Amino acid sequence: MFIVEETIAGPEAAQIPKQRGEPLLDTAVRYAEERHWDVFPGAWLEVVDGTQRCSCGDGGCSAPGAHPARDDWATQATGSASVARRMWSKQPTASILLPTGRTFDAIDVPESAGFLALARMERMELTLGPVTCTPDRRMHFFVLPGAAAKVPDLVRALGWPSASLDLVALGEGSYVAAPPTRFGSRGAVQWACRPTPANRWLPDVEELISPLAYACGRDR
Repeated sequence: MFIVEETIAGPEAAQIPKQRGEPLLDTAVRYAEERHWDVFPGAWLEVVDGTQRCSCGDGGCSAPGAHPARDDWATQATGSASVARRMWSKQPTASILLPTGRTFDAIDVPESAGFLALARMERMELTLGPVTCTPDRRMHFFVLPGAAAKVPDLVRALGWPSASLDLVALGEGSYVAAPPTRFGSRGAVQWACRPTPANRWLPDVEELISPLAYACGRDR
């Protein structure tokens, strides 16, 4: 998989991504501490009779080890590094989930459309926020909160019936899995564009919707 990573020079570039071999607890704490994102622990992976399974116990789980473990996950989410440390200390292998609709919304698109959009955004010299790739071949573009309410009208204004595009805005009541959360044996969530000091200020969805809608239209 080709991964596009935004990097900057200087000592601050090491912020957030470090994750290879890093305990999930430390990564979750740094998301809260360095990025001020709310985090909450989700399900985790267990080995039962030599087989890796989701802690939810559902043998057919669609996102093994990468979904909320509790119905009240929204109230559990915290932006406190100390609270995050305490929660992951209880279950160190819990996935790292980030609620949307708080410090950011996320635009969910197919991976193929996402990489096409990234190429167009680079040519347009647009400023991106963080972007993730998931093992189920989806990409999440982080944007300012409020995007979920704007996207249907923005897509229609570009000439697309909103239901015709595989483009979903995740806002209040939704969540995304953060790197390096694993989806069972399918692999781990990765950064396509890393969180860096350069993209701490997120773009408004209005800045990105045109290349995203175009890419999703091409991908139909």
